[in-house]
Amino acid sequence: MGKAVISLTTGLEDAERVTIAFLVAVGAAESGRPTTMFLAKEAVRLAVTGVARAVACDGCPSLESLLERYAAAGGRYLVCPICVDAKGLTDATLIPGAVRGGTVQLWEWIGDEGATTFSY
Repeated sequence: MGKAVISLTTGLEDAERVTIAFLVAVGAAESGRPTTMFLAKEAVRLAVTGVARAVACDGCPSLESLLERYAAAGGRYLVCPICVDAKGLTDATLIPGAVRGGTVQLWEWIGDEGATTFSY
C-alpha cells in the first residue's frame, strides 16, 4: 500500500482545518498506509506536548483523541526545523513520533515510489 503525506501549516487558530487534516492522516494510517504529517508554520506547535487540545465543532472528535489514534496506527511527524527555531520551541518538548525534518528528509522518506499527498 502506498505512502501518504499530509502537509499542515495551520495551528489551533483554525481547529476545524486541523481536525480535517488529522482525520485524513488517521484514515491513512489506520488503513495501513505508512503516513507522515509534515508540520510547518503554526502547525509545529501541535507537535509540542499538551498543545493539541481542542474540539473544533459539535460532533467533532477531540484533537487529543485523533493524535492518540494516529500514534497507535504508527503515524509519524516531520516538524519543520526552521519553524521550530523561529518559534523558540525545543526538541525536548516534542511529542513521541515527532522529529525535526525539512523538505530533504520528507523527500527521502517519500523515496522513488512516491506518495499520495494532502495539504491543509
